[in-house]
Amino acid sequence: MSLTVVPFPPANVLMGHSTLDWGVVAVFAVVYLGMFLGGLPRLKLDRSGVALLGAIAVIAITGQSVEEAARTVDLPTIVLLFAFMVVSAQMRLGGFYGAVTQKVGDMPLSRNGLLAALIVVAGALSAVFSNDIVCLAMTPVVARLCLRRKLHSVPFLVGLACAANIGSAATLIGNPQNMLIGSVLHLHFAAYVVQAVPPVVVSLLLLWLWLAYGPGSGIEPVQNPLTPMGVYQPIATQDDEPEFDAFQTAKGLLVATALLLIFLFTDWPRDVAALVGAGVLLLSRRLHSAHVMGFVDWPLLLLFIGLFVVNHAFQGTGLSQQAVQWLAGQGVHLAEPGPLLVVSAVLSNLVSNVPAVMLLLPQLGQADSVGLTLALVTTFAGNLLLVGSIANLIVADLARQSGITIDWKQHATIGIPVTLGTLAVVWAWLRWGV
Repeated sequence: MSLTVVPFPPANVLMGHSTLDWGVVAVFAVVYLGMFLGGLPRLKLDRSGVALLGAIAVIAITGQSVEEAARTVDLPTIVLLFAFMVVSAQMRLGGFYGAVTQKVGDMPLSRNGLLAALIVVAGALSAVFSNDIVCLAMTPVVARLCLRRKLHSVPFLVGLACAANIGSAATLIGNPQNMLIGSVLHLHFAAYVVQAVPPVVVSLLLLWLWLAYGPGSGIEPVQNPLTPMGVYQPIATQDDEPEFDAFQTAKGLLVATALLLIFLFTDWPRDVAALVGAGVLLLSRRLHSAHVMGFVDWPLLLLFIGLFVVNHAFQGTGLSQQAVQWLAGQGVHLAEPGPLLVVSAVLSNLVSNVPAVMLLLPQLGQADSVGLTLALVTTFAGNLLLVGSIANLIVADLARQSGITIDWKQHATIGIPVTLGTLAVVWAWLRWGV
């Protein structure tokens, strides 16, 4: 229970449960230990593998059929997530992300101007496409840009990850946890965007101010006698990076724009519309469907499915509801902005934001303010630590391949103050803006 950041309830709350219930609780505890550790000791399992095995274990323990377990999965969320993975794959294979980043890098901007441009681009792209995919495509180009211009690269790369995380909170399709929140709470897409964009914009501004004028901003770039400072140098392209394809990019942008308009101005089911859009993109004479499918994050989909099954079984024990009722008796109501902000921020850094959202959603009401708080906080909290989000790890890993090391201390000098500042923005917006 400690992983759920819930004070251990008194003994009378824990009594009256069967051996089967405690078997489910044991599986639940092991699964969320795996979420915390990123796997299980001495086993070649990542978070997705742990969640999948946990689902298999609770099916065996409870004796439910596979059909019953399947009904616990929120299929609209899985479909929406899959469809936008296909859309993002189309954009990446069309060379869109790399071309945009390279175009920004080609602009003769100052250090702070370049930071601002990259933050805006990463944030805007992540609001529509997956923040992880944006980081995957932009990181190598940004790393080469910094090396080429002899700029201190860590602020640019950590800033890229932070901007992608922050920007993805602007819509209900920017990241997996927002898709889940929007689907389960039936949030209106346009209403959410109107409420979420102001704190996202202010938070991106805070990120830029910290990177432009905070500690480390004055580190001098390394001089290279072959590349005079201030002289523009084009960015070299990388052989394994998809070349820009105007037709494939236009096709992807057309579908993405159509989906955004549908989400904003109609009540059509988002999962169905997105699935149709993905189907249109798969109809191609140039991009093989197997190639596109190779960019779908199947382990993430398995993580969702496994956690749906495990969490539903845990909810069936009644322990989580009893713990929430006990907390309410102590004056702590999770649906209130203050407690929800603190609990979701801490939990997101303990077990990652997707598992945190899955744990908290059943305990909260259907109010739009709850969805807004949960979406903004769990996303912004991912910037706190290097392991706080997949986007951070993607940037660090790709940077290492370019000869740039980003350790947890370097990330923390940016991530901690930025996270605290952006969470303060969320709190102020929830209290006085909404």
